[in-house]
Amino acid sequence: MNNIEVELRSQFNRAKYEELYRLFQHQAEQLGVDDKDMHFFIYPDKLLKVVNNLAKKTAKISLKLNKIGLAGNDFEEHEVFIAPEQVAETITIFKLIAGTEAEYQHTFNQRDNYNYKGVEIALKWSNNWGYHLELEKMVEIQEDVTAAEQEMQKLAEELGIRIMTQEELKELTDRIDAQAREGKVVEQEIPVRPEL
Repeated sequence: MNNIEVELRSQFNRAKYEELYRLFQHQAEQLGVDDKDMHFFIYPDKLLKVVNNLAKKTAKISLKLNKIGLAGNDFEEHEVFIAPEQVAETITIFKLIAGTEAEYQHTFNQRDNYNYKGVEIALKWSNNWGYHLELEKMVEIQEDVTAAEQEMQKLAEELGIRIMTQEELKELTDRIDAQAREGKVVEQEIPVRPEL
């Protein structure tokens, strides 16, 4: 069985974030706060990450066999769960293995997860993406990817958000990667979640 994650993304301002937060808090199935400390190893054709889920006190290693903005919205993904106390040593090992083959990046991701009209939604803020949202569906076979994309696109239109194109995603991730290489990643104060 394949685990194909189909993802669409949108960026917006604080006002839209607050609007969506309130909508989902009142009308969506709550899947919980999901704040994460994330460590990325970015290869030319894939993404390896170590995620310390601070909210759930869990951790995992995740390998996506595609990069955002490269070849579509579907990502074959493989995950292994580790203990949170193993995160630091895992990062050290991956840095030693990756050497110069992968770029390392670290970010904090404030995230609230929902199930809304059959689609998993992660409403997020991070220091490199700002306010954004990820729509996600899992499918087992490649033939189901297009239908999942169409369903999520329709939901995005209902929510009044614009899905980023592959070109926009590539441009954004290329800019984030370049800033990281130049050491220009600016730590920002984590925003307070809106009041209901």
